[in-house]
Amino acid sequence: MGKKSHKERHPGNPKCSKAIARYLRISPRKLRRVIGAVRKKPALQALDILATLPQKGARIAGKVLKSAVANAKGSGLDETRLLITDFRADASFTLKRFMPRSMGRADRLLKRTSHLSIVLTEGNKSFGQPAVKSTAAAEQAGAVEAAPKKRKTKAAAKA
Repeated sequence: MGKKSHKERHPGNPKCSKAIARYLRISPRKLRRVIGAVRKKPALQALDILATLPQKGARIAGKVLKSAVANAKGSGLDETRLLITDFRADASFTLKRFMPRSMGRADRLLKRTSHLSIVLTEGNKSFGQPAVKSTAAAEQAGAVEAAPKKRKTKAAAKA
């Protein structure tokens, strides 16, 4: 009657891997805002998106995603075909603290913690490596960058 296991939630799909980070000292609400941007996306594309986000939750989610990708590689799955099928931020325990206020009162502070879990499955289609090339590699490959067009100014048009 308890919680369904990973294999019960994803029956008949041995081509999946998961990673869980528990007792994270960040509220689930802040994590959900970040993981909503990468849910149901290819894993490599999601890593690029999380690397560009400035939030603390993006760094934490990126670490868990990298761990899930490493688990998938260890299980023999193809890294370029991995999709995020389940990415959740669940509430953990809450630390209760008090802040002294004026006239002998106290306000309650709730320091929330989270559990972050991710499930990756291997899709049928390959999503390829991220298209990030260094300029040196692009020059070696023979790629020629087009020079930016100069805009005509009013002074140049009059002359």
